[in-house]
Amino acid sequence: MRFMTEPKAQEKLVYSLEDVSRLARVEAQTIEAWEKELPFLRAGLTGLGKKVFRQKDLLIIQRLKVLLEKKSCTLAGARRQIEEEFGLRTPSEVHPDQMKRALLQVRDELQDLLNRLDKNPKKR
Repeated sequence: MRFMTEPKAQEKLVYSLEDVSRLARVEAQTIEAWEKELPFLRAGLTGLGKKVFRQKDLLIIQRLKVLLEKKSCTLAGARRQIEEEFGLRTPSEVHPDQMKRALLQVRDELQDLLNRLDKNPKKR
């Protein structure tokens, strides 16, 4: 005997901002504000300039809403929780002195290469 099951709602590859807003029950302006604050939440753009989100973005937005409304997390706390749950990493900031040292080292190595090339020019 075959059991009839209700077909699953077909997941889309991308969702418009309006779709995400409706499905997550979050205002579009709020989603756009979160997008500015959360580096891992980035909409793509269509050829016409409309925002589109992936399925993963929709899940993140839905989870963010729960953390902020029901769990009373701050945005920073919700961000850390989502990064952990979804395995997301945001680039850590590099101290300016460390960056300067690395760039100076690269410059010195490039200068050394240039000097070696000048001493041994290719014969044509």
